[in-house]
Amino acid sequence: MRQAALRSQTGYRRRPGQRIGRPAVIAPNHLQQQFNVAEPNRVWVTDITYIRTHEGWLFLAAVIDLFSRQVVGWSMQSRMDRELALNALLMAVWRRQPKQTVIVHSDQGSQFSSYDWRAFLKAHNLEPSMSRRGNCHDNAVAESFFQLLKRERIRRRIYGTREQARQDVFDYIEMFYNPRRRHGYNNQLSPVDYEQQYFKRLASV
Repeated sequence: MRQAALRSQTGYRRRPGQRIGRPAVIAPNHLQQQFNVAEPNRVWVTDITYIRTHEGWLFLAAVIDLFSRQVVGWSMQSRMDRELALNALLMAVWRRQPKQTVIVHSDQGSQFSSYDWRAFLKAHNLEPSMSRRGNCHDNAVAESFFQLLKRERIRRRIYGTREQARQDVFDYIEMFYNPRRRHGYNNQLSPVDYEQQYFKRLASV
């Protein structure tokens, strides 16, 4: 790599002052790393990441349907709190209108163990599931999406403001990742195309 003048892409270091506190509530790990799901709106995974701008950090919460790897809900703001996570989940519920119980898998962060989070899950027929303490592999699909986002878009940009970052992340999710980015898991189809193919098969039966 040195001879070819290439450099590897690396992630951010842990933010100064970031601490991992004890979660208020721990839900069972219903997912158990079973990431292959046969139908939409059976299992959603959610997580939070952060994006560097000259104005300060921008936090992104995303909700992903394991069936197609489609980002079905997202939220961005300057603070990493329960409202950030709830807004992403609210978008997912509004968009998908699930008819049956959906497992919502997360880590044990305080945003996902708050009273408001648990009350929202209960009110919308969503079943909580949580990763084991400190085990990132239990939520590997959400981690993988964030790695793609940063490798393919964020690390190729310099954001002067949070609004610039917000617009660029919106463009990546809604204009590229969901409708156009092909996945090996989806037989080289985008998340949107993969779901459309699934519903066409159902209609033909």
